[in-house]
Amino acid sequence: MKKPLSSKLSLLAGLLLLSSCATTKYSQDLSKNDYSQLQSGKSYSFSLRDSKLKQKMKFYKIKNDSIVGYTGKKDSIQISLAKGNVTAVRDNTKATITTVGAVIGVAAATVIGISAAR
Repeated sequence: MKKPLSSKLSLLAGLLLLSSCATTKYSQDLSKNDYSQLQSGKSYSFSLRDSKLKQKMKFYKIKNDSIVGYTGKKDSIQISLAKGNVTAVRDNTKATITTVGAVIGVAAATVIGISAAR
């Protein structure tokens, strides 16, 4: 039995969503961590060691033992996070693009499924 096109598209959108999340994990040993992947001007979510909350900010630069960035767009506040306190960094841009793509894919699959059923 052939699977309908809408289920194939939904499966493809789900695989795309799961495969393109970009999270980089960091250890307490600062000599092993490579922060060169962070790009100035991009938004990231930083998971902190002693907090369940994530700090979202636009990355600016690495300064000594700190990661410096800004929050918000209009009234930006400069934030400095200690490198040793960061456990993971997630690229918000890739996550947003993936989510939007998945939503568009599911919507297209639904429209195709509905039009094929008529």
